[in-house]
Amino acid sequence: MTEHLPALQVVLPLMAAPICVLLRQATLVRVFSVAVAWTCLAIALTLLETVSTQGFISYALGGWVAPLGIEYRVDLLNAYVLVLVSAIAAVVMAFPLEGSELRIPRERYFLFYALLLLCISGLLGITITGDLFNIFVFLEISSLAAYALIGLGSDRRALTAGFSYLVMGTVGGTFILIGTGLVYQMTGTLNIADLAARLPAVSGTRTVWMAFAFLVVGTSIKLAAFPLHQWLPNAYTYAPSIVTAFLSATATKVAYYVLIRLVFTIFGVAFVFERVGLSNLLMPLSLIAMAVGSLAAIYQTDIKRLLAYSSIAQIGYMTLGLSLANLDGLTGGLVHLFNHGLMKAGLFLVVACALLRVGSPQIEALRGLGRRMPLTMAAFVVGGLSLIGVPGTVGFISKWFLVLGALDKGLYLVAFLILVSSLLAVVYVWRVVEVMYFRGASQEPVREEAPLSMLIP
Repeated sequence: MTEHLPALQVVLPLMAAPICVLLRQATLVRVFSVAVAWTCLAIALTLLETVSTQGFISYALGGWVAPLGIEYRVDLLNAYVLVLVSAIAAVVMAFPLEGSELRIPRERYFLFYALLLLCISGLLGITITGDLFNIFVFLEISSLAAYALIGLGSDRRALTAGFSYLVMGTVGGTFILIGTGLVYQMTGTLNIADLAARLPAVSGTRTVWMAFAFLVVGTSIKLAAFPLHQWLPNAYTYAPSIVTAFLSATATKVAYYVLIRLVFTIFGVAFVFERVGLSNLLMPLSLIAMAVGSLAAIYQTDIKRLLAYSSIAQIGYMTLGLSLANLDGLTGGLVHLFNHGLMKAGLFLVVACALLRVGSPQIEALRGLGRRMPLTMAAFVVGGLSLIGVPGTVGFISKWFLVLGALDKGLYLVAFLILVSSLLAVVYVWRVVEVMYFRGASQEPVREEAPLSMLIP
């Protein structure tokens, strides 16, 4: 069984989704889904340990050896992303749906769990596959499930947000498919390792340049990289908080992983940074994203929209690390991938707990909640400090590496702008903290902490 773990990582949640539809009973489906998610996490941790001690794993589906057959390939990079996706899935799946902003009744909760399992399967498939076309296939599986999950929000605007994401996601998926077709035309292979070996011989052709452009733009739409981020604020604002917690921590992070694969594995550093000069475009856009995302967050009155615009700024940090094209910069980007997944999932789950008590995502509705829900709001403060990058939090570590990467290249202005963007984060985090702790009734409020089933995740 151990040798088939790479396949089970994807097949388990994929097969569990239709089983949820057959089981139907809400409590039974929840227990089953939680068990599947935690099993996926155990598999991911086992794969990470195996790769750490024995080197990369190559799994040939159906016994067809790569590049003729489809290969699942696990190395340290994607084993790390597998752990993030499955860990967030395990935590979010355990979060109760009662009191959440779902438009469907309890007797139809099985549809939510089936969609979430399909989305998990797609994201894990994107991460583990060693085949470029399979990335597109799994991308469509995860995206179709995500569109439906966003549309389950109780606000009618969730449907519009889901449709907007569908349109943008379809454009992104089409771009990726076109780029994949052009690469296949030039090399005759779709296996990622084989592509890396064959592409240098034809990298001077216009077709390869166009393929690279299509693939990067398509992936950037899925990543919500500035200025291709228009779908993200509404999707995160109007989707149920539990859905937003999962997607904000996983979907954009997997897209960033794909971008890293395209740049460093498939096309190569020499082609991307020396011949195409991607840094000349990506670095300014990343810096703009950091500033615009943070400034937009400052002026929001809805806490979910505030966190959504914060995500645009945080994605800017990750793409900045990629554009620096050095060890410290890339380390900062990859570490921030993991760190932002942790803190943003935590923050949106805090919002879900708050909505259970106040029923409104407006920041003013959170008045005095720091004293009514001290443990829940303490979790928000920790997550907020991490968004800022205060020493002692995970956010500080990734931003420190980004600053080191900028200084290593002599980009002192870039290092300064990273610090300025962090100071802007202080403003929007403090706005929420001030309302929660320093406004509200004068008398001591009744403690209404979130249930343990919500508080623990």
